[in-house]
Amino acid sequence: MKKKFKVGLLGATGIVGKTFLRVLHERDFPVSSLFLFASSRSAGQTADFGGEKIIISELTHENVMCGMDVAFFAVDGDLSREYAPVLAKNGCLVVDNSSAWRTDPEVPLVVPEVNGEEAFKHKNIIANPNCSTAQAVVALNPLHLAYGIKRIVYSTYQSVSGATIKGMEDLERTLAGEPHKFFPYPIAGNCIPHIDTFGSDGYTGEETKMIFETKKIMRAPQLKITATTVRVPVFVGHSESINVEFEKPFDIDELKKVLANAPGVTVTDDPSANLYPTPLAAAGSDDVYVGRIRRDASVESGVNLWVVSDNLRKGAATNAVQIAELVLGVNAGSKN
Repeated sequence: MKKKFKVGLLGATGIVGKTFLRVLHERDFPVSSLFLFASSRSAGQTADFGGEKIIISELTHENVMCGMDVAFFAVDGDLSREYAPVLAKNGCLVVDNSSAWRTDPEVPLVVPEVNGEEAFKHKNIIANPNCSTAQAVVALNPLHLAYGIKRIVYSTYQSVSGATIKGMEDLERTLAGEPHKFFPYPIAGNCIPHIDTFGSDGYTGEETKMIFETKKIMRAPQLKITATTVRVPVFVGHSESINVEFEKPFDIDELKKVLANAPGVTVTDDPSANLYPTPLAAAGSDDVYVGRIRRDASVESGVNLWVVSDNLRKGAATNAVQIAELVLGVNAGSKN
């Protein structure tokens, strides 16, 4: 008989929290009891989990002491820093989706397809990477293993759902011709090269995260990486133009086969038939889609990739659930 677990979800009413509920149900995660937590405004409301209505509790220190085996965090960094150590101390496995623990050398930062073995070094807290990093390393790691990556140039085109429900509402608002309230400029019909706050070096927090997290997840501190991250008027799905320079020469057809055989990757690359990944097509899927694969003739051994994924799923909820499945020995499944 399959072992079942007492599962908690902190931040159950946000767009990432709602995605967690869908993913847990779709993957048939073995839940014996499900505990949902949100702010006092949502306490007493219900959320749907596979047709079952689950009552939402207020997120308090008293309420979370309910004997959970694993807790998924879809809350901000401050709440994660407050609650994760408490639950971890009481034997609960915490898989955190915020940026609170990603830079902590004692906390594994995990994408199962890339560095799954790191998850087993946990001290009851495991960090989920930034959504833009997660999809990038799924595509890049098999190429790094095959050819040795020397340099990466990231240019991202990130959907408004990466900025929570407030970002989605601002796109809806500006599409309707109303003034913007959340982004620094109207997002409808626009591109905003500004995600997170600017640092003294001119890079935004999102760009700095991608650089650091790629090195940590791929265990390659020597990698040379630069990034420009841009918010675009797309509801769901992050797209990335990634330029890679390798240490070794490569055959382009062989490189495509390496990607096609990589776990979690779907190659969609036939320009003659206008086949390439788009965020609209990727929405609702857990795969990382790669296309527009072509040699960069400006360097000795370089390639250009177009990488697309659903940022709410592989970039957040699905990756976190995969981490828990790995650590708890759950055989992943799907009802769909």
